[in-house]
Amino acid sequence: MRPAPRTLRQYALIADGERGALIGPQGNIAFLCAPRWHDDAVFASLIGGSGQYLVTPSNDRHVWGGSYEQDSLIWRSRWVLDDSVVECREALAFPGDPQVAMVLRRIEAVRGDAHVRVILECRAGFGSHRMTVNRHTDGSWEGHTGDLTYRWSGQTADARLTEEGIVLHLAVPAGEARDLVLEIGPRLAPAPPEAARLWDSTEEAWRDARPALQVSGAPGDSGHSCAVLRGLTSSTGAMVAAATTSLPERADEGRNYDYRYAWIRDQCYAGQAAVAAGAHDLLDSAVRFVTERVLTDGPNLRPAYTVTGGSVPSERRLRVAGYPGAPARAGNHVNDQFQLDALGEILLLLAAADRLDRLDSDARAAREVTIAAIDKRAGEPDAGIWELDDRRWAHSRLMCAAGLRASGEQERADALLRSVDSDCLHPSGRWRRAPHDDRVDAALLIPGIRGAVPPDDPRNLRTVRAVIDELADDGYVYRFRQDPDAPLHQAEGAFLLCGFHLALAQLKQGHTNAAVRWFERNRSALGPPGLFTEEFDVVERQLRGNLPQAFVHALLLETAHALGAAGIDPDGFDASRK
Repeated sequence: MRPAPRTLRQYALIADGERGALIGPQGNIAFLCAPRWHDDAVFASLIGGSGQYLVTPSNDRHVWGGSYEQDSLIWRSRWVLDDSVVECREALAFPGDPQVAMVLRRIEAVRGDAHVRVILECRAGFGSHRMTVNRHTDGSWEGHTGDLTYRWSGQTADARLTEEGIVLHLAVPAGEARDLVLEIGPRLAPAPPEAARLWDSTEEAWRDARPALQVSGAPGDSGHSCAVLRGLTSSTGAMVAAATTSLPERADEGRNYDYRYAWIRDQCYAGQAAVAAGAHDLLDSAVRFVTERVLTDGPNLRPAYTVTGGSVPSERRLRVAGYPGAPARAGNHVNDQFQLDALGEILLLLAAADRLDRLDSDARAAREVTIAAIDKRAGEPDAGIWELDDRRWAHSRLMCAAGLRASGEQERADALLRSVDSDCLHPSGRWRRAPHDDRVDAALLIPGIRGAVPPDDPRNLRTVRAVIDELADDGYVYRFRQDPDAPLHQAEGAFLLCGFHLALAQLKQGHTNAAVRWFERNRSALGPPGLFTEEFDVVERQLRGNLPQAFVHALLLETAHALGAAGIDPDGFDASRK
């Protein structure tokens, strides 16, 4: 029997840049796509598919916990039993091979003898393909599922084939450990790898990847978020928005999407965070991927791509039950959209890299192509940051103005600012979402942060005030008010990206203690493994949407740096001040 889905706050992520796996509290890998992010899942129990890789105590009487090793995505599942403590050290071999996933699991008897049950059932195609099984004389197991080959080695000699899959009952004496290595890919090496060597290289790679983080208001969370971003970033430079598909933002509302692709905007957010953290490799990755896409597609730039630079496949329904409350889908309709604000974000990213003297000739050429694309398309309606219907969104034009200003194109920026004021200036003096839509939008916090106007510009000040008055609740921020007559939480969850943006906006205006309060409230919206989703259900205190959401981790990282750079210690701020 496969473990049932749990609340999202209980899942941990292991990732190697090329793919990621979610591990539940029962020790089950509930979701893993192979060989790459956008390929079909081999383990998909999280969304109702077949296939599982379970390592769990044989005795059901236990309590679960776990933690990451510092600044890495090496996870330790931990179970406390009546007479023993068992841990399973988990990782994907890092950095990842684009063609072969290597899942490392080390069972450790921390106190007393460990007795665990292990089940392996590889099912490619989101569970639609069964696995063939071949047992070798060296004790390893090998077979096929769909177009993939798998091999399971290590302490596997005593495993047996049953109706559940390959089943192993493993006893580990106190103080000892046992290794399991699972390889999945189109083609595997002739012989199984050595587990100890894989662990050594993975540990070393994560140590070498630690950011400088010389200034941070929350160094622990910042280091973890940096590891998450690095784990989501492929060797191509592309960073996926999340590791999963079809985890609903709201049950039975149809808002469940596939985020296993690289959004240009999200990539730029991560690049800005990398600048703050001193993670120059992540900055260079973002610049490289964005530059390649701009030079290839120019004014026809798409909002998102696969990590290999290909088109995002069209959305299709999967023949699995789905995570409770939503059907499962693969692919995304974003391929048919134009998002103007991404062009402004690209210019801001390139300007940030240029200040560090990290632009090559291709990136400089991409900057000129992006400026020309804004000249060509700034007058067109677009889907905007929230990917809605095509309109003349104020945020999209203001972000282009911010990017142009950062690139030294002051006249172009001023012209766009005037266009926004001509049709999106509310009678109160703040900006409104779009022509003929008087509502305020939390996305309108970003232009003042990024320099479209100075932080003390009256339009920006009034916009920030309106967001606080109309879109904030219990320390969290919503995107916009969908129903003027209903509470904010009835339409959707609070948007954590917006909460961190409000903290940055308050800091820009010198409201340091207010910035800390917004920061602290929003960085608490996670589960024990410290992963953020896109939305947070303020009423039920639950995570909503795909996991983990990269841009939320990016904004935590950037905001923590900004607080630290301002000399603010969030643990010691004066709550009596404003």
